[in-house]
Amino acid sequence: MTKHFLALVLTVSFLSCKPAKEIAPIQTISLIKTNVNTLLDDWHKAASDANYQGYFGKMDSISVFIGTDATENWTKKQFESFSKPYFDKGKAWSFKALERNVYVNDARNFVWFDELLDTWMGTCRGSGVLEKKNNTWFIKHYVLSVEIPNDDVQVVIAAKKKNDSIFLSRFKN
Repeated sequence: MTKHFLALVLTVSFLSCKPAKEIAPIQTISLIKTNVNTLLDDWHKAASDANYQGYFGKMDSISVFIGTDATENWTKKQFESFSKPYFDKGKAWSFKALERNVYVNDARNFVWFDELLDTWMGTCRGSGVLEKKNNTWFIKHYVLSVEIPNDDVQVVIAAKKKNDSIFLSRFKN
């Protein structure tokens, strides 16, 4: 009886053992920020080099790109369609980050950032969200805005008044 009890205990103990899960090492926040900065710099460089795959390959399949015009709220597919002719001509756009702030969530799989950019439009600001999926960071959301000095806002408001009126008419009943 004792042998059967001992055999039962050993069998149950053996069957209840779970294999150790392999846990991926947690990257330091500093390393995450370095990786994200590199990805974003490479993303902007891919546009400058008209490297279509290098650019759009860094965006998630469900990403959104919001441009400087009020009508520019694009899915990745829409933004690809809009951008392809520029990339095909070998001349997309050139943005260079002057400064960037990157913020990391506690789980270290999600970041958000803002960046000050030197562009063909002058000084712009970009902001966005990246998510880490299967050990790779992807841009989920990006917003590009043209910076307007406060002293020039009234001139800009006057310059865009007609277009704003036409655009906003779509939202009125």
